[in-house]
Amino acid sequence: MAVMEGSLSKWTNLMKGWQYRWFVLDDNAGLLSYYTSREKMMRGVRRGCVRLKGAVIGIDDGDDSTFTITVDSKTFHFQARDGDEREKWIRCLEDTIMRHAYGYKNPSSLRLDSMRPSVTMQDFDKKLAESDGYLQILINQIKTIELKMESDLDAEEKAKCENIISHTNNLLEQVKHTIVLLQIAKNTAYPVNGTYQPMDKIDSSPNQLDHNSPLASTSMVVSDAAFALPPSSIGVPETSYSTSEEEDFYDAHDSSDPPSPTVMKHSFSQNMNASFDAADNEHDDEGEADGGPMLNPNSPPTYVKSDGSLDYDALYEDPEETNISMESQGSVVSHLLSQVKIGMDLTKVALPTFILERRSLLEMYADYFAHPDMFVRISDLPTEKERMVQVVQWYLCSYHAGRKSSVAKKPYNPILGEVFQCFWDIPGIDIDSGETEPVKDGPVPWCNPSQLTFVAEQVSHHPPISAFYAEHYDKQISFNAHVWTKSKFLGLSIGVHNVGCGVINVIKYDEQYIVTFPNGYGRSILTVPWIELGGSVSITCEKTGYRATIEFLTKPFYGGKKHRVLGEVYAPNEKKSFLTVTGEWNGVMQAKWADGRTDQFANVNSLSIIKKNVRPIEFQNENESRKLWKEVTAGLRLNNVSHASDAKYNLEQKQRQEAQQRKESGLEWETKLFQRDGDDGWLYVNPLSKRLDPYTNR
Repeated sequence: MAVMEGSLSKWTNLMKGWQYRWFVLDDNAGLLSYYTSREKMMRGVRRGCVRLKGAVIGIDDGDDSTFTITVDSKTFHFQARDGDEREKWIRCLEDTIMRHAYGYKNPSSLRLDSMRPSVTMQDFDKKLAESDGYLQILINQIKTIELKMESDLDAEEKAKCENIISHTNNLLEQVKHTIVLLQIAKNTAYPVNGTYQPMDKIDSSPNQLDHNSPLASTSMVVSDAAFALPPSSIGVPETSYSTSEEEDFYDAHDSSDPPSPTVMKHSFSQNMNASFDAADNEHDDEGEADGGPMLNPNSPPTYVKSDGSLDYDALYEDPEETNISMESQGSVVSHLLSQVKIGMDLTKVALPTFILERRSLLEMYADYFAHPDMFVRISDLPTEKERMVQVVQWYLCSYHAGRKSSVAKKPYNPILGEVFQCFWDIPGIDIDSGETEPVKDGPVPWCNPSQLTFVAEQVSHHPPISAFYAEHYDKQISFNAHVWTKSKFLGLSIGVHNVGCGVINVIKYDEQYIVTFPNGYGRSILTVPWIELGGSVSITCEKTGYRATIEFLTKPFYGGKKHRVLGEVYAPNEKKSFLTVTGEWNGVMQAKWADGRTDQFANVNSLSIIKKNVRPIEFQNENESRKLWKEVTAGLRLNNVSHASDAKYNLEQKQRQEAQQRKESGLEWETKLFQRDGDDGWLYVNPLSKRLDPYTNR
C-alpha cells in the first residue's frame, strides 16, 4: 500500500550531486522505493530502495529541506522542495518505521493474538537486561583483543585481530540498535505519560489524547511480536540497495563526510550549543533507584576528610570527568527515540542521570569569565575601536573553557531559586586584602574591589530562565545576561536554541555592548555524542555605532572542519568591515584588517584558564548550587549512578511539591537577586552602575 509518492532529490556518488528521483513509500512492505522518473515507476523499473525497518531519520536544524535515513549501516541523503514537503515525508516515514519496528503489517488493526499472553513491563526489562549483558560481553571481548594487539604480534596475526575487531564492532552496533528498538517497544506498550487504554475507551477529542504520548502517533499495542521481527515480506530485499554501479549512500559509520546541500540550494549548517542543558527540564525523573553508601573502601582517598566524611568540595573541584560507559548503560538515544518524534520539543523528555556533567547550568555560565583579564581589559583601552575589538576577542575566547570530556554531557537543570556565586583573582592585579575593604553591597560581599565577582539565579521554571551578573569594581565594568533554552529532537542530533542576551556595561565610558548567544547541537547521539556551536550572533554598541556579526559555522555534510568561526567587525555607518576573524573558536583564530595586515587574533590553546573561587559548601546557603546538588555530584563522581538518580529525583520532587503548594495558596514565586525588565528581560537588582557615584564613578 503506497501511502505517499512524489519527487525528491537524492545525493548520488556516481554523479557527485543531487539527482531527481520519483519516490514511493510502501507502508505494508516498509519500503521507500525510488525510480529515475514517474514513468519508470509505472513500468516497475526500480532504481533502488531503502528498507525502513529499524531505520533512523535525521534532519538539520539549519536547513528546511534536507533529511537523512540511516539503516543497514548506510546513510541516504534526500532533499525536498521546501520545509512543508519535508515535513509530510518525515511524518509518513516515521509512522512506517514505528509500525515495522514491531512487526505489524496492518497497524491500524488493534486486535491482538488472543493465544498469546500480554507482554509485561518485566518482560521488556528482562529483554533489555539480556541485551545489555550481550553488549557488555562484546565490549569486553573487543578490549581483550585490543590489549592483545598491543603485544608483539607479527603482521599476519595483527591483521587477523583487526579483522575480528571490525566485524565485532559491526555486531556491537547492531546490538545497540536492538536495545533502541526494545526501548521504543517498551514505551509504546507502557507510555511514559500514562498507561494504555483501549482505543474504544479513549475520547478522541484533543483534550483527552496526550499528543506527546506514543499512542498519539501510532495506533498500536505491542505484544510478543516486539521481540521477534517477522521475516521480510515477499518482494522486500534483504538490505537497502541501489542499481548504480557505485553506491549512492554513505556508510553510517564511515569517516568520510556526507554531501553538502549547498551544491544545489541551501546552506546546510549543522548547529550545536554548548549549553546542552534544558533537554529534559523539570520532568527528567528516572524514578527511584537503589541507593548505596557514598563512602566505601574503594572511594578515592582525595575525597575523604580526616574525620572520615566525604569532601564534597573536592568532588566539585576535581576536573576529571567520570566517563561511564554508554554501552554499559544501554544507549542514550534509547531514552530519546522511545519518547519523541522529529522536531519535537525535548522539554519533557527524560534523560538518564549518567550523562550529567557534575555541576549546575548556573555554574557553567561562569565559564564565560574563564579569562577574566581579557574581560576587564575592555575598560582599560582608550578608543572606541579598541574597546570593540577587545569585546569581540573576549567573547570568542569564552566558549572553549567548558569542562573537557570524551562524551558530551549536560549540566544539572537549576532548581527555581537556585543561586551560584564565585569570584576570580585576576593575573597582574595585586590583592591587598588586609587594607582593602570588601565590596559589601556587591554580588559577592566578601570580595574586594580588585576581584571579578559573579552571581547567577534561576529566575523562572516555565520557561527555564537563568540570569547572571558579573562585575569588577575597580575597572568599572559589568555584565548582565539572561538565557533560556528551546530544545529540539533532530533524529541524529539534539538542537538547543539559546534565547536571551547579555549586556557589557563599560561604566566610565557609558557604553553598553549587547551580545547574543549561539545555538548548540549534540551530534552523533547514536554513537559517541559530541558538541559544536552554530548560528549567528551579534555584538552592538548603540552609543559608538560599532558592531560585529559572528557566524559559528558547523561542520558541513562533506569536507570542511569542525568548530569554525567567521567574524566581521564594522565601524559606525560602514558597510564594509575593518576586521575579519576566521579560524576555530576552540583553537587558533586569525585577524585580517582592512589595510591588508594579518596577524593572530587569538589562540585559546595557549591561554591559561583562570580557576574560579567558590565558597566552601559548609558555608553555603541551602539554595546554592553546589550544596543543592552535592549528593548527585557525589554519586556521579564515585560511580554510584543509583545514588545520583535518587538524589536528583528527591531534589526535583521537592521542587514540584513546593510549586504545587504555591499554586494551591495562590502565591507567585519571588526572585531574590534579579528583577524583570519588560516582558522577557531580567536585570540584577543592585548593579555597579547604580551603586557608583555619578560624579566621581566611585
